[in-house]
Parts: sequence; structure tokens; C-alpha cells
Amino acid sequence: MQVEYIIVGFGLAGMAISKELEDHGHSFVVLDNASQVSSRVAAGVFNPVILKRFTPVWNADEQLDNLFPFYKDISQRLGGEYLTFFDTLKVFKSVEDQNNWFMACDNPLLEKYMDPKIIKSEKQGITHYEGFGKVNGTGRVLVTNVLDDYIKYLKDKEQFLEIPFVHNDLEISDEFVTYKQIKATKVIFAEGYGLKENPFFNYLPLTGTKGEMLFIKAPDLQLTEQIKSSLFVLPVGEDIYWIGATFNWTDKTLNPTDNGRKELLEKLDTMIDVSYEVVDQFGGIRPTVKDRRPLVGKHPKHKNLIVFNGMGTRGVMIAPTVAKQLYHYLENNEPLSKEIDITRFE
Repeated sequence: MQVEYIIVGFGLAGMAISKELEDHGHSFVVLDNASQVSSRVAAGVFNPVILKRFTPVWNADEQLDNLFPFYKDISQRLGGEYLTFFDTLKVFKSVEDQNNWFMACDNPLLEKYMDPKIIKSEKQGITHYEGFGKVNGTGRVLVTNVLDDYIKYLKDKEQFLEIPFVHNDLEISDEFVTYKQIKATKVIFAEGYGLKENPFFNYLPLTGTKGEMLFIKAPDLQLTEQIKSSLFVLPVGEDIYWIGATFNWTDKTLNPTDNGRKELLEKLDTMIDVSYEVVDQFGGIRPTVKDRRPLVGKHPKHKNLIVFNGMGTRGVMIAPTVAKQLYHYLENNEPLSKEIDITRFE
């Protein structure tokens, strides 16, 4: 097989660059063995406001401008619906929280997303609050659904191989790379936390943070919005709520833990006062970087090896925009933004 690109890994980053290449008529094949699951355990929420600090998400306007047409195109291509929309309500625990909200509403970068009117009405099952602040324009990408459907789509076109990638088996020359029976011009590594095992790019400061989440069933909660306090409580249908998330910088396993469960339940019990049943617990390693920006660019020596990683906790928002930049960097020699270019770590 001969193609222009080999893409290693198929989470949100791998899917985004696959779409860019297909949109522009380039040949490629994806190699993935489902060893990295951070995209699949992500809630997939898009929210332009960091509610912990009332600050704007980096590059939020451009990311949202790209997000909606990106997933609309995928829906038309695959025949599924992958976007849902809802309001996000920030729980105010004090009058000081309200005052901080009002101040943030005056920020030109936030004013179109944050509603200055405090919501005083009660929310059944939510406790210990002094009202809510509403964030407009939030929603969720059904990440597992879109990844599964895209994989089937690529398999039908013989562009997806479920095989592990052994880095030492990659043969590199100035003009081509060869992996087993596949010859390509370039390789794009979109491996998530698996980048730590990549001998070409493991010098990059991808730290990774483990997150654990719960699914609970709470028929008496009756929420239609996402509630954000010390945790997020996200309705996903049929009285099921997604609860998350923990942040652990030392544990690099995917296994759910008793400590993670305890932390989530203790925080949840300060937020809601209705009965519930835990129906699942799961975890994943977020591909995070110390400066909270993606890792994109060419290997300093092997220019046909490319990294596309570090989407962090907001991959559904970041990946479409950064994939577009990466495509124009590779095919049109347009420079990458300094904020995402891996030369910042050389």
C-alpha cells in the first residue's frame, strides 16, 4: 500500500486530521489498536468559559467557529447526529461568587457567553447555593458515537487498520517512510498519552493527568442543564447523569480507584440531596501539557515525522481548529501558531 499519510492513533486528534486530509483529497491510512481511551471517556462538553476562574478558554471564539461546521460536516458524511445543546449553570456558593460573576460579565471576551442575570429559581435536588449563573452556547459532542461511526466509515474504504504501531519498525528516509507493507510520505502521530512511548517525540513535556468519572441514576434530579460546582453534573438521558471529574497527576493507570470514587461521592453529596445509584465508574489519562497548549509540529531531525497531540481536557473544541492549522502547515507551508508549535520546547 502506498499513501501520502500514515496517521497513528484515532481519538479526537486523529479523527480531526483525517477529516482535513480527506476534505482536501489526500490519501491516508489510520493505524490504531484502541490502547488510548482518553477521547472515549471524555464527556465531550464544549464550553468557552473556565468556570473555576471565570476566564475565557484559550482561543474560544475561533474554536467554536470551527467546531459547529466541523461536526455538521461529519454528520452529513456519516449520517449520524453528534451534537447536543444545553445551558450550563454555575453554582454560586456565596455573594462573593455572584460579584465575581458580574465582574467577569464585563470582560469583552466573555460578555456574549455569560448571562449577567442571576437565576434565583430553585433546582430540584441541588443544595447549598446562592443562585446560578448561566453560560450560553454550551453543549456536548457524543464522542464515542462519532469515533465509532468514523472508524466504520474508514474501514469500509479500507483506510483503517486495527493494529499496534511498533515505532522501531518504522523505516525512515529523506523522501519516504515505510511501515511494514505501507509506504508513505509522512507519518502523523496522534497517540494521546501513548506519546510517552514514542521514541521520536517522548522528549516533549506531555505530563498526562488521570481523570475518574461516575455514571449515576437519579430519577428525582430532573435536570436539563449541566450543573457546575466542585464537580459537573451532566444529564445524558433516562435519568442517568455523568459526574466528574478527578485530577490525579501521579497515577498513570486507567483503572478506577476507591480513592477516586470516594472523592467524587463526597463532593457529589455536597451538591445534591436526592437518592441515587452509582451505575459505572471509569477513568482515562488526559494528554495534558505543562503550558496547556497542544503539541504540533515536525521532528527536529526527521521532517516527515509529525506530532499532533496535547489536546488536554477540551479536545472536542481544540482539535478541529488545530487540525486545520496543521494541514496548512504541512501542505501550504503556513507557519504554526507559536503557542502550539513544538519548537517552543526545543
